[in-house]
Order: sequence, then structure tokens, then C-alpha cells
Amino acid sequence: MHTTEIRTLQVPGASLHYEVRGTGPLLLMIPGAPADAGALTALAACLADRYTVVTYDQRGLSRSVLTGPPADTGVAVFADDAHRLLAALDDEPAHVLGNSGGALTALDLAARHPEQVRALVVHEPPLPELLPDREHWRAAFQDVYDTYRAHGAGAAMGRFITTVDGEDSAPPAMPDPSHMPPEALEMMGRIQGNLDHFLSHVLLPVLRYSPDIATLRSRSMPITVGAGAFSGDGVPAQSARVLAERLGVAPVTFPGDHQGLATDAAACADIVHTALS
Repeated sequence: MHTTEIRTLQVPGASLHYEVRGTGPLLLMIPGAPADAGALTALAACLADRYTVVTYDQRGLSRSVLTGPPADTGVAVFADDAHRLLAALDDEPAHVLGNSGGALTALDLAARHPEQVRALVVHEPPLPELLPDREHWRAAFQDVYDTYRAHGAGAAMGRFITTVDGEDSAPPAMPDPSHMPPEALEMMGRIQGNLDHFLSHVLLPVLRYSPDIATLRSRSMPITVGAGAFSGDGVPAQSARVLAERLGVAPVTFPGDHQGLATDAAACADIVHTALS
């Protein structure tokens, strides 16, 4: 069992909470909003025997508190934070994994700071700007934002989940809190606390991101694009397939759905390790 070291890094406008566990080459894992490092804890534990795994909360979320006023935050700002975090950790390039919105951070980091990225794995990056019906998705996510302004976070997140996963998808199963370990309950509480910031300052800027495909194709680092076996045709899985095609790589199938890195951590860890190797 590897111990976890909790650290903070001051970056312009925020204090980043990050966690270090394991031994071996550096692996930075980036979660998507409104989740935080806790969403990748199980995966980190499965990889800590092979890597020095670093997970963190992106700025404005959970324990990575803003040191200035809240502001709309796009992918470039999140990627600058990842760049600074890697620079503080090691002079050598790192393996990088991004999940969901964190995959967009990882893609931007790889495009703008290739000297820091040895190999890249992106799991279900939501990239509606790459999809053929881009204008439809722009309107749909604007409707999520407008729902938040009119009716609050609960109504907006219901609309968001339906929009991302597709109208025909089954709603995510809600775990019984009485059967959840304390750390999972803590994370759920933190995510609830992130919803207002996510919906008001992160949702639209992040989902307007379009990766620099030409630059990524020109990089020498291997890029693995993954989608869950049971993700259907939701925005993240569709985006993963389109991104893989644009990059000229075959998409890799991961167990589970959009939450597969958490729910099928051991099997996903082996796929990640193979990709990074």
C-alpha cells in the first residue's frame, strides 16, 4: 500500500492541491470538471507500483482554491497550470493521462509543451467542436447554461447529463450513500460544492475548445485515444472516435462507460500501462 503525499503549488490566480503516490516514472493524471483528483484515486492506486502518480484538482474546483476573483476559465488556462505543475515536479518529460474535460487540458499541454510529455492517453475527451453537428451542440450546452441561470445547478446538471450522454441513455445509477466509504462521500460533497463554479465559469469555455490537430500529429509522442465499451454515442465517446480518426490512430476500447476509469480501475490501469509503454 503506497502512502499519499499531499502538496500545494501556487500558480497565478490559484493554489493547486495535488497528491503524489507510488514510485517509478512520472505519470500526471488530470480529472475533468466538476470532479477532482478523487475521481482518479482508484486508478492511481492501481498504477502506483509502476509509476510516481500525481493527481490534482484543477483550479477553482474542490481544494484548488482561487486566489483571485472567479473568472471564465478555458482549456489554455488549465493547461498552463498543468505545465507549471510538471515544471515543479521534474525536468524530464512525463507520461500524461487526461479523463473527460481533463483530457482537453492534456491535449493542449501536449500541443503547446511537447517537451514535457513523453506519452499521452486521453479517455473520452468531450470535443463537440469536432463533431459534424457542432452548431447543435453549441446550442444544447448554451441551454444547459441558461437552465442554470434560470433554475439552478440541480436542473442544469440534469440537462447536462442528458445532453452529454444522449437522450436515450439510462440515467447514471446513484450509489447508496450508506454503502459508500468515507472518502467517496467526501468527494461527492466536494463535487456538489463545485457545481456553481463549473456551470458558471467552466462549462461553456471548455466545451468551445478545439485541439490543434496538425500540431499534435506532428509531435513525436505517442497519443492513445480511449472510449468506454458501454458509452454508446454520447458526446465524449463520439468525440474520441473523431479525434482518433483526425490523429490517424485507432481508438482503444476501455472497460465500462464514461466513468470506467473509476469503476473498472484495475482493468483500465493495465490498458493505460500498455499504452504508455
